[in-house]
Amino acid sequence: MTHAAHALCNRYAAILSSAAGDGGRTGVRVAGAVHCLILKTFLQAPPTFLLNHLLTAYAKSGRLARARRVFDEMPDPNLFTRNALLSALAHSRLVPDMERLFASMPERDAVSYNALITGFSSTGSPARSVQLYRALLREESVRPTRITLSAMIMVASALSDRALGHSVHCQVLRLGFGAYAFVGSPLVDMYAKMGLIRDARRVFQEMEAKTVVMYNTLITGLLRCKMIEDAKGLFQLMVDRDSITWTTMVTGLTQNGLQLEALDVFRRMRAEGVGIDQYTFGSILTACGALAALEEGKQIHAYITRTWYEDNVFVGSALVDMYSKCRSIRLAEAVFRRMTCRNIISWTAMIVGYGQNACSEEAVRAFSEMQMDGIKPDDFTLGSVISSCANLASLEEGAQFHCLALVSGLMRYITVSNALVTLYGKCGSIEDAHRLFDEMSFHDQVSWTALVTGYAQFGKAKETIDLFEKMLANGLKPDGVTFIGVLSACSRAGLVEKGCDYFDSMQKDHGIVPIDDHYTCMIDLYSRSGRFKEAEEFIKQMPHSPDAFGWATLLSSCRLRGNMEIGKWAAENLLETDPQNPASYVLLCSMHAAKGQWTEVAHLRRGMRDRQVKKEPGCSWIKYKNKVHIFSADDQSHPFSSRIYEKLEWLNSKMAEEGYKPDVSSVLHDVADADKVHMISHHSEKLAIAFGLIFVPQEMPIRIVKNLRVCVDCHNATKFISKITGRDILVRDAVRFHKFSDGTCSCGDFW
Repeated sequence: MTHAAHALCNRYAAILSSAAGDGGRTGVRVAGAVHCLILKTFLQAPPTFLLNHLLTAYAKSGRLARARRVFDEMPDPNLFTRNALLSALAHSRLVPDMERLFASMPERDAVSYNALITGFSSTGSPARSVQLYRALLREESVRPTRITLSAMIMVASALSDRALGHSVHCQVLRLGFGAYAFVGSPLVDMYAKMGLIRDARRVFQEMEAKTVVMYNTLITGLLRCKMIEDAKGLFQLMVDRDSITWTTMVTGLTQNGLQLEALDVFRRMRAEGVGIDQYTFGSILTACGALAALEEGKQIHAYITRTWYEDNVFVGSALVDMYSKCRSIRLAEAVFRRMTCRNIISWTAMIVGYGQNACSEEAVRAFSEMQMDGIKPDDFTLGSVISSCANLASLEEGAQFHCLALVSGLMRYITVSNALVTLYGKCGSIEDAHRLFDEMSFHDQVSWTALVTGYAQFGKAKETIDLFEKMLANGLKPDGVTFIGVLSACSRAGLVEKGCDYFDSMQKDHGIVPIDDHYTCMIDLYSRSGRFKEAEEFIKQMPHSPDAFGWATLLSSCRLRGNMEIGKWAAENLLETDPQNPASYVLLCSMHAAKGQWTEVAHLRRGMRDRQVKKEPGCSWIKYKNKVHIFSADDQSHPFSSRIYEKLEWLNSKMAEEGYKPDVSSVLHDVADADKVHMISHHSEKLAIAFGLIFVPQEMPIRIVKNLRVCVDCHNATKFISKITGRDILVRDAVRFHKFSDGTCSCGDFW
């Protein structure tokens, strides 16, 4: 080759090297232009080193097909050529092609092995990387490099293989790479992820030149191992902190439940003028959501608006989640609607937010919008919308989502299966819930709890307790929610001693600290069985006073059994705990009305008016042909009102023949008995049941949802209706599920 030709080759090689560094479209254009010049300039085959530069430029610009064509046309490819193509194939995750090329290579060096090790690990086959690494160690002419060992440290970390990790670390020390931060940082990270924090610290301390990356890695490991004070101490020691350091602290503190400290670190980060990225915003918004710190969240939102991150889909999703957890669902909705780009994370945040804020219908509607937007749900999204259907007791839509889970293949995810078990339990199809549970290949704590709770809500105490004991026998650890189901089942069955045993076991054997719901279950357990003195004693021994629901539970039982003394005590405490809660007034009114003490009733009513306390109006609804029909007492607004009242009159006549006698104890007005009977005969649930009898096919159960507890008279009347019509009637009220069939109720009348 002449001197001029050699100089031209060097010039072309330099241009191609620059193109390889640029990559993308620019690199492709430059590589293509130089390729044309090479073909015009060299009538015979160009030098191999120049073609190597061309192949590399195409490969790094994402044009693998052109790189392969250059390789195939080369008359004399060398080791560098093959390694360049091998690295490109590994980067493109073309494993079979990568393996074929590696097998055909007449010689290999560490670069060849490194390319294949990286290719296997990046395609989810770390075990094959280990096999290749061991083959490399057997090669006499090839020695591992820093890149090899760094890659293998990450493989050991991915496999959580402590033996492999220690073995690679030994190779690092044997080959003299122990002082290199390039290897040291992955070692610190590996040991921290394996929970070997002492080893991670030793590697860190032995490094002479500690980089910011190494500090960040160890801080992350300490926070992951819940060594908060050590992490904070290391953070304070750092002279140079980058944005990753600060973000690591914010994220770690948030994940360890120290949201207030995370907010403080974030404020210091801003004060020092450190650049804030999407990950920092995501972590601090998570902290605000966990604290329900709405004002701080709004301030951060305002700061985001002044940055380039307002349209960032990650930050937008975090804002939706934060506002949802702060119970500001309309602000969450406004952020979501303004987002120019939405992905599965943002849609899921909005759907979950609706569910968390009791906007279940909006959650279902948002899920439909997401599908119309062309975004396919993942297991978490589908599980969330199924949970919303469970809250609505909407079996029709829930069954449709069940079909979607089967068709999409998401049924194999336990989040979806658990949500479906909960759905069928809450919709009164406890047999379907149990069948689905039995079909699951794996059960976790949530699966068992969903079924236990389903049986408990259905009033099936024996089945609930049997399931709970099986759960324990299978080695599953119950949580607080599981015990709420078990304690409520004992309460409804009148199993006071057994319930007390479970309450003690929950604390002593399982280390669960009781919350208000557990105490309420115990109050219900005693008072429902008429053991009011024991209930009073239990309350006095509690570490804190019951919440409003606990006092209301005691007061309700006092009303049912006519215990005025403890009833007044419960009412006084309920008024003190929650002055705007109408339950204390209504239940006390019921107690006085039952004894004909109308002066006391009038006094309580005046108190309600003076304090502007309003009783939540009772309403019941039934879903038919994808439309929800809502009824209130004496409702005349329904298009089929005349047919509904006609059906009610027929039912009243038939019930009277069967021996039904109206219970007017829930009527809080001093009027004649005939007027009281008229008032209770048109309660919302009776209207909804009449609608169901007219329109719901005979072979299907009638499903009613009520926002308040079913009153005594409606409960008795529904038993008679189920016997007269031969229909199964399922009523889900504010407390539990009632399945009425052939004159009986699943609650066993312990309600």
